Amino acid sequence: MKEKWRMLLTENNSAYTNMAIDRAVMITNKEKKVPPTVRFYTWAPPAISIGYFQSLEEEIDLTICKKLGIDYVRRITGGGAVFHDKELTYSIVIPESRPEIPKKIIDSYGRICGAIIKGLSNLGIESQYAPINDIISNGKKISGNAQTRKERTVLQHGTVLMDVDVDKMFSVLKVPNEKIKDKLIKDVKQRVTSVKNILNEDITFLKAADAMKLGFENEFDIELVKEKLTDEEIKLTEKFEKQIFSSKDWNHKR
Repeated sequence: MKEKWRMLLTENNSAYTNMAIDRAVMITNKEKKVPPTVRFYTWAPPAISIGYFQSLEEEIDLTICKKLGIDYVRRITGGGAVFHDKELTYSIVIPESRPEIPKKIIDSYGRICGAIIKGLSNLGIESQYAPINDIISNGKKISGNAQTRKERTVLQHGTVLMDVDVDKMFSVLKVPNEKIKDKLIKDVKQRVTSVKNILNEDITFLKAADAMKLGFENEFDIELVKEKLTDEEIKLTEKFEKQIFSSKDWNHKR
């Protein structure tokens, strides 16, 4: 009989809520109160997340964000600024000691990205892992991923681009000057793709999540069981959202 892991579907949360949920699940998993957990989610309103080590003011035009109603939040994972709009985002929380998770970071990225690659294949999209933390299809990036390990627990989250609006993305990201900006936009349009771009159709969140669910089940030889956040996780989420992820101290700390 296959081991059962937990699956969460949490659509349309704010940037602060999404990051707070990831942290809450890390805590309950570390305390062995919940099994390994895979979550699929979306962002409402659209948002930019910056890496833990980045400077908010250097990366994002906060005035434009406010004007367009775009959230911004600092992640607990590293990496660069990511614009979250038309995408499926996943996270996996699992003990570092689990045999499914290689000790080397690059190998663990590859293993977890393997689930996303299988999920994309279920949608009819062939893709490959591009170390250290990207997945590409037809030579173009379709997924970016980030990982952190805290208190013997692994959290990896990443995006699957369902559609992409490069011009909107660069309207809120800071670029040194307009000449460089135009070149960057052109370059990104050539280097980034999406599910819609490849399949030439809109795929719903639930259809994409179902494909990714099968991808995780096949990669890890497990069964994902749909559940909800526990009462403790809901309380932790509310606490982390208020005290950390929506706070100026956290988001403007660098």
